[in-house]
Amino acid sequence: MSEQTNGALGFPSVNALLEFNRSIIEEFRANGGRCGGRFEGNPMILLTMTGAKSGKTLTTPLSYCVDGDDCIIFASAGGSPKHPNWYHNLMANQDITIERGEEKYAAKAVLTAGAEREDAFQKMVKAMPRFGEYQENTEREIPVFKLVRV
Repeated sequence: MSEQTNGALGFPSVNALLEFNRSIIEEFRANGGRCGGRFEGNPMILLTMTGAKSGKTLTTPLSYCVDGDDCIIFASAGGSPKHPNWYHNLMANQDITIERGEEKYAAKAVLTAGAEREDAFQKMVKAMPRFGEYQENTEREIPVFKLVRV
């Protein structure tokens, strides 16, 4: 998934990561937002954004947890020392589209900070403990976004 960057979790190249994501996106859309295999039961969204450098429309699958009407996502890159590429896209343009199950809607990506970040972080870690492990494996503070429906 795109929370992983080239090399972060065993992808030998950017193209390998893109192909991996493409297959997840196809499966997600073909199965009403569900994926099998190692992602069986994993809550997943498709996040469509504008590339910070390219200006192109880009879609990436991401794990998330729910916070009321919002989604929480981590720019974990699997605990990599660098932010995933999609982090830079959201910092440049917060207007996004989310596909969640069979629903598709406009949203705004809000970078959390302080107590709000800590609260969102704890909710995500409670839902998916591996994200706490990602934070333990890196020196950077993993950015946490709330995706707010507009």
